[in-house]
Amino acid sequence: MIGSRGDGRAAPGRRLPRVAAAPVTYALIAACAVAFVCSPAAGLTTGHGTGDALVAAQRALYARWGVVPADLLAGEPRALLTPVTALFVHGGWLHLLGNMLFLQVFGVMAEKRLGPLRYLALYVGCGALALCGYAVAHADSAQTLVGASGAISAVLGAFLCLFPGARVTSLFPFLFFLPLRFPAWVVLPFWVSLQWLAASGRSAGPGVAYLAHLIGFALGLLAGWAARGRPAPRPRDDQGSPGRARATVKPPAAATEGDSKP
Repeated sequence: MIGSRGDGRAAPGRRLPRVAAAPVTYALIAACAVAFVCSPAAGLTTGHGTGDALVAAQRALYARWGVVPADLLAGEPRALLTPVTALFVHGGWLHLLGNMLFLQVFGVMAEKRLGPLRYLALYVGCGALALCGYAVAHADSAQTLVGASGAISAVLGAFLCLFPGARVTSLFPFLFFLPLRFPAWVVLPFWVSLQWLAASGRSAGPGVAYLAHLIGFALGLLAGWAARGRPAPRPRDDQGSPGRARATVKPPAAATEGDSKP
């Protein structure tokens, strides 16, 4: 659940925009989910084999659609589009569910504030630049990178800049699932911790790229700062008159672990 008495800006009377349709956010979630379920990474179909054959199919998937820094910087034609295609490939169920949960929680409001086109440009552009930035810093690496974490980091950065006063209600399993409310600037770093915990149990598969997270988050902050000067749409109640805005999303915190892959 996300709610606030205001959007954190100095102007009086500003409130969080009412969460309405967010076509881009839900289309991105659907695209990532379909791509994962149909891939060998999900392990749901027998067409990819089992055991070593399944592992080989997964590695082939990551190598084909993920970012390999050495190949990307070598200018191989096949690798030039991978900073975009890698955003729709995930390394496991925790990786997918954690990323999509945070995208739904924070992306809906960010899309409403930025507008669909700017929001899509933020997501794809910052996500791809985050992966490219990591590739430049690790030019000789042959490690494959996949996932939307760089793009979602940008969404979180923009959200933090646009709605610094928003308070997020979360259920923490290690505190007996008590609902606790914290400012967004406290909850968002918790996402990074959950990613690290989820990734620590993996010994194979695509790599972890925290630099891509930092680049995406920084780019999102810049995009959010640039958008703060634009007037936010005024929320309206069911009768068409201006009303009090409140966005509510109630995700189970136990499902918020990402796999800390970009």
